[in-house]
Amino acid sequence: MLIAFTLTPVGVGESFPDEIADAVEIIRASGLPYRSDSMYTMIEGEWEEVMDVVRRATEAVAARAPRVQLVLKADVWPGRPGGLLDGKIGAFERHMADRGQ
Repeated sequence: MLIAFTLTPVGVGESFPDEIADAVEIIRASGLPYRSDSMYTMIEGEWEEVMDVVRRATEAVAARAPRVQLVLKADVWPGRPGGLLDGKIGAFERHMADRGQ
């Protein structure tokens, strides 16, 4: 399973690095494969472990903010071995290379 999610603390002003840093520490400590960019964090793993990380990260932000918005997108692929985080990008890059781009 691959999860893409974003947490937005509401009611803490325009800059909120400490609230997000708490969530990132939980994600890093999970040991699950992950990748973050300017809009989302993607985490790969089994349903229970991935959702536990999302829950704990959300709770960490909620401990510092009066409200938290969570946006979550999941790619549930039963029976698929790991490697989705890099595998999907690799497959796309190979496709583009085959097209000469």
